[in-house]
Amino acid sequence: MEMNVEFRQKPLRVHTFLADVPLHDLWVIHLPGGGEGRTLADFQQLLAFGDLERANPVVAGLFKLRWTLGKLFGWDAKKHDSPANSYVHRLTGDDRQRSRVEPGSADGPFRLLYRFENESLGEIVNATVHAFALTAMERTADGYRVYLGVYVKNVSPLTPFYMALIDPFRKLFIYPAIIRKMERTWARAYA
Repeated sequence: MEMNVEFRQKPLRVHTFLADVPLHDLWVIHLPGGGEGRTLADFQQLLAFGDLERANPVVAGLFKLRWTLGKLFGWDAKKHDSPANSYVHRLTGDDRQRSRVEPGSADGPFRLLYRFENESLGEIVNATVHAFALTAMERTADGYRVYLGVYVKNVSPLTPFYMALIDPFRKLFIYPAIIRKMERTWARAYA
């Protein structure tokens, strides 16, 4: 609980941008070293989504299962991702000007809404969820801290059941493996 309070006090755009969308998960990663002046781009260029998706064989298998089920049941069909549903329309002129990538650009399975110097937000819309992935980074006394936030908006009565079904896998296998992969990759690059 303390972590959520600390996170919500950070001066991040996401707090107002997604004020009506519940924060589902929050992970904090401590990255020692790195030197002065690192930005989120330095962190994100180390790992593409595909690298994280294959963090270990269990994670790779779980992602493969999800993509297979999505195809089989039509969860990921384009019809579920209408441009009208995207939160890209919520961006202000200032947001668009500050973003270091074109809002709406593809990033793996996500649509990037914005990427500022130390904060990035992407979204994915399908038949199961309208989810948002936040990555934010700040300097600490001995390195950097990265916040990974997952916000989830219901898109149908299926959403709560779907999230309840996948949460144990996300929390026990996927996120711990992805975080370890991020920590190891950072240590190799910036130890």
